[in-house]
Amino acid sequence: MKFTDYYQVLGVERDATAAEIKTAYRKLARKYHPDVSQETGGEEKFKEIGEAYEVLKDTEKRAAYDQLGSQWQQGQDFRPPPDWDAGFEFSQDFQDQGPVYSDFFESIFGRGRHGFETGQSEFHGRGQDHHARVLIGLEDAYNGATREITLHAPEIDASGRVSTRERRLKVKIPKGVREGQHIRLTAQGMPGIGGGSSGDLYLEIGFQSHNLYRVEGRDVFLELPVTPWEAALGTKLALPTPAGQVSLNIPEGSQSGRKMRLKGRGIPGTHAGDMFVILRIVLPEAKTESDRALYRQMQTQFDFNPRAGMGV
Repeated sequence: MKFTDYYQVLGVERDATAAEIKTAYRKLARKYHPDVSQETGGEEKFKEIGEAYEVLKDTEKRAAYDQLGSQWQQGQDFRPPPDWDAGFEFSQDFQDQGPVYSDFFESIFGRGRHGFETGQSEFHGRGQDHHARVLIGLEDAYNGATREITLHAPEIDASGRVSTRERRLKVKIPKGVREGQHIRLTAQGMPGIGGGSSGDLYLEIGFQSHNLYRVEGRDVFLELPVTPWEAALGTKLALPTPAGQVSLNIPEGSQSGRKMRLKGRGIPGTHAGDMFVILRIVLPEAKTESDRALYRQMQTQFDFNPRAGMGV
């Protein structure tokens, strides 16, 4: 999708104050309002101005938009980078947007990006609930851990510009936590009003990218490289898992792509997930003449055509 520069739409600088943004919006809204505008494409321009103001007038939406940083100018096809919002603290979930906005807007803010339930901030002056997405190691989900996390909360500074306030919290990661699960930290949200209780902080758990594993629900997947002789003859290998090393029997005659299931070796829980190992046969390089001679010997030794039956 095409990148939308909301600052450019309103004709303001990126460090504009809230008052400057409001003034720019009012001026443009009067000019392009459908009831008065004679401009070609005025109605679409009015919608675009309204969308830009919807973001830039709101401290948290503006900070989230700014958070994308250098990703803005990487071509016309815009895609928010994975986990761009991790560690970013919000007091809203952006799920109920009201009017329909552009695909660009909804890619950042709309359609349940966080999946949180909105806190009730008005009840007896109770403080507003806050929400943040944090990334943990997969090993922490297997074993449980206590981790210090850093959150960045957007706010308006004394000059009227958006800034971020950093805070650190120690969080207990329960064993068996799943990706997308929420951890509730009581009274870590906004302070109450008039002696009311503080809101809560809800942390949505995400997993840091891992060079070995991928996760689906409670199941964990590992692609395991094996040599041609290990696959052909069978062997026993040491297998890394997030919970520690185990032994794995590779059956004789295994093919690349074979999936092997280790029951209950996925993320722990009342119903523990499984671990799936996908074999990938890796050929050694023929770096020397003797290596190439060995491959030529195999070529003549084996009556084998992997393309048999393809009609070529």
